Amino acid sequence: MRQKKKWYDFLWIFSLTYLILGFFNILFAWLGLLCFFIPLIIAIACGNKAYCNKYCGRGQLFSLVGGRFGLSRKKDVPKWMKSKYFRYGFLIFFFAMFFLMLWNTYLVFAGVKNLGMAVTLLWTFKLPWHWAYHGTLFSDGVAQFAFGFYSVMLTSTVLGFITMILFKPRSWCVYCPMGTMTQLICKAKNAAPPQKQTFPQ
Repeated sequence: MRQKKKWYDFLWIFSLTYLILGFFNILFAWLGLLCFFIPLIIAIACGNKAYCNKYCGRGQLFSLVGGRFGLSRKKDVPKWMKSKYFRYGFLIFFFAMFFLMLWNTYLVFAGVKNLGMAVTLLWTFKLPWHWAYHGTLFSDGVAQFAFGFYSVMLTSTVLGFITMILFKPRSWCVYCPMGTMTQLICKAKNAAPPQKQTFPQ
């Protein structure tokens, strides 16, 4: 008997809508911060990966496209991709790029650098995206953050689709930086407290 769908089974619609909105107005990219803070809050407060297992709309989207629509080869993920070295290395690289994006945003806020109306795909290819910015009441730095953050979200989505096609639908989840970071938080939170050392009298 098929299980009844829960409300969180449709969060893939949010992920798809987010990408579409960012195509028309880049300021919607700020909504992507929810995908950063909610997993961290759940991991810190509950000590589990409920976000990854239930609420990740991007993972649901990969499952839908790769599974139901059959666009995945459904092969096992290579062992090197599951290794700590790759996952932690990718986490470090990902956040290095993220902080570089924040630095560029600061330069625009400070007036040192002009607003760059482009989306950087795979940290390499600069795609013109000027049609998605219609001005704002705030500093250009607000828009610069949106362009940078949308670049991060679009890049991770493209990587997810590539690994979805090559391997199993949710292969992205194996090396997702947020998944790795929440796993580290959960391990730290659930670690048994050290035993108090006693000395003989």
